[in-house]
Amino acid sequence: MHLWGINWVRYFWAAGVIGGAIVFGLTIHAILFFILRRVARRKGDVIANSLVHHANVPSRWILPLLVVLAVLPEAPLSKNVMGILEHAAGLGLIAAIAWLVILVSQITSDILAQRYRVDAADNLLARRVQTQFSIFHRIIVVVVCIVALAIMLMTFPAIKHIGMSILASAGLAGLIVGMAMKDTLSNLVAGIQIAFAQPFRLEDVVTVEGEWGWIEEITTMYVVVRIWDLRRLVLPLSYFLTHPFQNWTRTSAELLGYVYLNVDYKVPIEEVRKELRRICESTKLWQGQVCVLQATDSTEHTVQIRALMDAEDSSKAWDLRCLVREKLIDFLQTNYPDSLPRYRAELTPLPDGKLTTSDGSRGGAQPSRTEQNIQNPSKSQVMDK
Repeated sequence: MHLWGINWVRYFWAAGVIGGAIVFGLTIHAILFFILRRVARRKGDVIANSLVHHANVPSRWILPLLVVLAVLPEAPLSKNVMGILEHAAGLGLIAAIAWLVILVSQITSDILAQRYRVDAADNLLARRVQTQFSIFHRIIVVVVCIVALAIMLMTFPAIKHIGMSILASAGLAGLIVGMAMKDTLSNLVAGIQIAFAQPFRLEDVVTVEGEWGWIEEITTMYVVVRIWDLRRLVLPLSYFLTHPFQNWTRTSAELLGYVYLNVDYKVPIEEVRKELRRICESTKLWQGQVCVLQATDSTEHTVQIRALMDAEDSSKAWDLRCLVREKLIDFLQTNYPDSLPRYRAELTPLPDGKLTTSDGSRGGAQPSRTEQNIQNPSKSQVMDK
């Protein structure tokens, strides 16, 4: 009875020590993040904002765990119970270290996003840096999680070999997993290649699968293209290494916009050229360097003219093309309606009085209503006579 009472007091005391450690850890967490929030609000510090955003929930578990690890040797517990608790705390510590590595990567990503902003006018370098680190961050997360899981499994003697197999990636099991994850691994390798070669970056304007849009997201497995009508086109990373696609902002966002018009041979090209210059100078969509009008083709019926303008990016180029097309059509309709496309035919008389067109087909003028009445009198007209 006395022994049972001693054990009860011992376990009660151990539970109090561990519980107090957890409460102490949560208190430290509350004070620390209270200070971080105030610093983030007052100074707008990037690191403080990143810690508040990414570390709030995980640290609510990590800090109490660290305090428990510190006071656990002082808890009056038996060796068996102490071994179980130490093992569980060790697993938590491994997870905490993995989380710390990922947290550093997330904070670095936020710092780079603040320093290299993609919403600036000249954002080529910013998009390059953010694209590279975005892919590297996802690769770091995958690798850290795999390594942490393998180390955790190695702490269990019965399944230690599983953790070793994951780390070594050897043997038949590794070969089977590799074959089963062939597409996944190819996308992972493609992500590394894209990070270094950079055939495209975040917010690049691309034409892929016949669709025009922006690179919205790059993950370790797929790429999301935001199409101009707000649809999303999702493609695996490996697609961009095996299929051709257009990148409109590979080295610069500047583009040449063009408008084709088919007009009649009577069109005053010089006047249309002056009108094009006036239209370009009247809008901010025009960058101010290229404004050219040329007759690029001609057929037996029409002349094809092309208006060429430059713009700062693809969106402005599209709007500028639409504006120029509308204004030029309106200009021709108002001032030179004879310049609009039309078909011509020459009528020549034949000996029998019929007419023929220039292409050899026969025809003639339709008789008037009076002539029709004389040639085909109605029944009432005959009776009256």
